Amino acid sequence: MNKNKLQGLYVITDPILCGTRIIESVEQAIAGGAQIIQYRNKTANKQQQLDEAQALQSLCQKCQRLFIINDDIELAQTVNADGVHLGQTDSSIHSARKQLGIQRIVGITCHSNLDAAKKAQQQGADYVAFGRFYPSHTKPTAPPAEIDILCQAKAELQLPVVAIGGITIENAPTLINAGADMLAVIHAVFAQDNIKQSTQNFSQLF
Repeated sequence: MNKNKLQGLYVITDPILCGTRIIESVEQAIAGGAQIIQYRNKTANKQQQLDEAQALQSLCQKCQRLFIINDDIELAQTVNADGVHLGQTDSSIHSARKQLGIQRIVGITCHSNLDAAKKAQQQGADYVAFGRFYPSHTKPTAPPAEIDILCQAKAELQLPVVAIGGITIENAPTLINAGADMLAVIHAVFAQDNIKQSTQNFSQLF
């Protein structure tokens, strides 16, 4: 696995927007240039999560894209995903490393907290995510973050930085110019009529 691939459009699946067409939706996103795929489904039963994650893992492996599992270290280990993404209230980076080993990717959400990001770097995270930067469909109550934190993070950290939260093709350039290595997008890709074209529009910004 190549951790140097942590750059570009980072799409996150949504159980409502993707539904039963999740594999087809992700295929379209990959065709449009998505570099990192995160499987996120907190409502499905364990069997559905396993089936979908295994199918996505095979697809990402075939297309040479990074495949990340949201929150679930066990599932990431079971399907041999490239890594796991953790929230501030999820399992620790240490736990993820212990189960997945040093080769796998561990990313963590830091909201608008640069100290949390510095701590994550010390603990061995591979990337940090900040946001939400704009009003979000997926997490409307998530704490807001100022764009300045991306500039600070690039100056003070040695890790790739993800921006998340309400990102559209209109506001994306501002975040990239401020220092975001990756843009994490859900709605602006998977809620669109043409997923491939929407993804291409973002991919061309990098």
